[in-house]
Amino acid sequence: MPLSAELKNQHLEVTRRYFLQLGAAGAVAFKIHSAQADSDQSILDSATADMGYFTAQDDFGTVERGDPLPYKLPLAKRLEIGLERKSWKLDVIADPDSNSDIGNQFSSDSGNPFGFSHLMKLAEKHAVRFLKIMTCNNIGAPLGMGLWEGVPLRHIIWATKPKENIRRVFYYGHHNNDPKQMFRSSLPIGRVLEDPPGDNPVMLCYKLNGEWLTGKRGGPVRMLVPDAYGFKSVKWLKTVVLTNAYKANDTYAEANNDVDSWMKTMSRFYLKPAKAKAGEPIPVTGWAQVGVGGLSKVQIWVNPKDKELPEGDPYFTAAPWKDVKILPPPTHWGGGLPGGKLPDNVRFFDSNGRPKHWPMRYTLAHWAALIKGISPGIYDVRCRTVDQNGIAQPMPRPFRKSGRNTIQRFSLTIEA
Repeated sequence: MPLSAELKNQHLEVTRRYFLQLGAAGAVAFKIHSAQADSDQSILDSATADMGYFTAQDDFGTVERGDPLPYKLPLAKRLEIGLERKSWKLDVIADPDSNSDIGNQFSSDSGNPFGFSHLMKLAEKHAVRFLKIMTCNNIGAPLGMGLWEGVPLRHIIWATKPKENIRRVFYYGHHNNDPKQMFRSSLPIGRVLEDPPGDNPVMLCYKLNGEWLTGKRGGPVRMLVPDAYGFKSVKWLKTVVLTNAYKANDTYAEANNDVDSWMKTMSRFYLKPAKAKAGEPIPVTGWAQVGVGGLSKVQIWVNPKDKELPEGDPYFTAAPWKDVKILPPPTHWGGGLPGGKLPDNVRFFDSNGRPKHWPMRYTLAHWAALIKGISPGIYDVRCRTVDQNGIAQPMPRPFRKSGRNTIQRFSLTIEA
């Protein structure tokens, strides 16, 4: 699908800034345009011209379950089961199988559910907007990057007047009245009621990129857990259970996944040319998923394929890694936002709509590099991140079940 002009302009802007930072030579290169096809600027322009930032709702990658899929049901049925805004209802109840005590259950059975109008009333005072990348812990690439809006779940929890014996929050979405189709997840109550410094709240989400959340994206309301992989952000949310149980009940736990794993920091290639001619600068670009450890550096390593790898160093910690340029934040955010501009009151952005720091945790960062001076031959090119604690990918958590972050490699042939 071709990208909009605003997204192409966004990446021209970030590469322009990159070359201006290099000084006079970079500024001259930026002005040369098509007259000098092998200039650094024209090469990086072509390398980044089709990289976007926010992902349009329809373009998100989708991991979903249900037969039939809830959002594909006829409108009359969606209205009946509460999968449209005008009929959506949320039960927030005490776990009948534990001794949790709350004073004000929201329950459809008792005629006292929490409806979409109640959510919008809370939104007048408590709505939050923040950036988050949606990614699956068992998939090597993110599903999409967006601006999400909703109401922190804790406001609904406090409205139930919780009293005692609550250690965990269980929640699940619509499942066609078939227990086998239920997708469950859970969080410690502490994470719902309190945010670590610099983190965003767990919220009931109803908008993405300024538009109402579509059924395909989990609307009318889904859970949104900012620091976690996608399985925590359950779609088509219908039920929240406050429990004294101390164990997670997540569906993913049954699949041998780590269900309390924060998102990892890692890098992947975007543009990875298979061949190039000797003497030509070679554009390589990619993105970094910024996890709980933040992001300090992105690095690449070009190694002759016939060169023997060192023994006892599976993560190549002693390799001659080279830093690449992490691109600055965009000026046009895309994703269908009017004019490509952010709305007001996005968390961790200033009054001028610029991020207070970059890259931001739990978001996406683009990077670009030009490989130069490589002799003819066949090479392996690898990339990795270094987090703000100085720890290089895939450490400190290399285990696959807590999220994928292996070091990626591609093969590059330099022809004479």
